[in-house]
Amino acid sequence: MLAAMRMIPLVLVLTLALAAVCSVPVHAAPAGPGDEIDRLLADRGLLTKIDTVRQNVTTKASELVVNAMGFLGVPYKWGGTDADSGFDCSGFVASVYQQSIGLLLPRKAEQQAATTQKIDQTDLQPGDLVFFNTMRRAFSHVGIYIGNGKFIHAPRAGAEVRVESMGGSYWQRRFDGARRVPAAATAAAEHAQ
Repeated sequence: MLAAMRMIPLVLVLTLALAAVCSVPVHAAPAGPGDEIDRLLADRGLLTKIDTVRQNVTTKASELVVNAMGFLGVPYKWGGTDADSGFDCSGFVASVYQQSIGLLLPRKAEQQAATTQKIDQTDLQPGDLVFFNTMRRAFSHVGIYIGNGKFIHAPRAGAEVRVESMGGSYWQRRFDGARRVPAAATAAAEHAQ
């Protein structure tokens, strides 16, 4: 079995291990074939690298949420892309991602949905995108999930960037889905800085 595992590219092992560390709760499990993988990863020093990557992802998500919260109170402006003149929903999301991690997201909410990874609502993590149907078309509104069932967004004309609960009946009825910016795009943006 170890001979077969040596043939797996290191990048694939790191990717699979990172996915397991980031998305699956840790539980005690009986000893089994996974122990061999854990030993292999530990022997190569990969567990430490995976933990570092996980911490970096968590830190970046936290920074992104903190940066987004810095825009609370900025007025809504249709087509707006900056804090000085105001934001619309997708302009707010694009601006936060660009300023926080240097990633250029598409300008429109439906384009942002199309270029991000679909996730289940139960898998939401701070920094993920949440989409709503507010204009009788899919993905017509977007916000940034901040945790605890809440998201931050630029809601509509006459309003300001604010935090709202996804549990409210208005948002529950209009929820279109959750998306995650792929880690590869985030890593590439960080490398470019």
